Amino acid sequence: MSKAARTKQFIIEKTAPIFNMKGYSGTSINDITDATGLTKGSIYGNFENKDEVAIAAFKYNIKKLQDAFAKAIEKESTYKGKLLVYPRLYSDYFHLKITEGGCPILNTATEADDTHPVLRRGVERAIVFWKDKLVFFIEQGILTGEFKAKAIDSERTALTIIAIIEGAVMISKVTGNLKHLSDIMISLNRIIEDLED
Repeated sequence: MSKAARTKQFIIEKTAPIFNMKGYSGTSINDITDATGLTKGSIYGNFENKDEVAIAAFKYNIKKLQDAFAKAIEKESTYKGKLLVYPRLYSDYFHLKITEGGCPILNTATEADDTHPVLRRGVERAIVFWKDKLVFFIEQGILTGEFKAKAIDSERTALTIIAIIEGAVMISKVTGNLKHLSDIMISLNRIIEDLED
């Protein structure tokens, strides 16, 4: 990795938690220089503008999130086990500190839906990727006979899982009550278990 690439990566790693916690609008160039210890000239020598830093930071946070779940999913031998990774990890999400400041999908979606089209598309791609992965697990579970529930709509089930998780994260974060998150994940666990019936 070249010195320029290392510097760019350093900026992304140092600013990713700030963008995730403060959002695009709430993060200033001073926040970026404070976090990195670099000058504005160094930041703009590596990125065209704050937008580029924000987009790179979002991608970095999403990759961290996806990698953490992929690692846990890889260890599971059944499709039900793969699906159950989500309520298991999310029930303890804030303690795991996968991404500082909470879920980057929820945080970025809330801010960027009407204000930042590029970030909004990034969130959309992350959700579609997640949905497609869940659909794959559900459909493979049906094909192998692991899931026996009649008339499973894999896409609707996948979107429901995502909506429950993101809603639970939001409720828990807004109320400051982490028990809400673990309680809702118990309900999601039951929904996944019911796919076998």
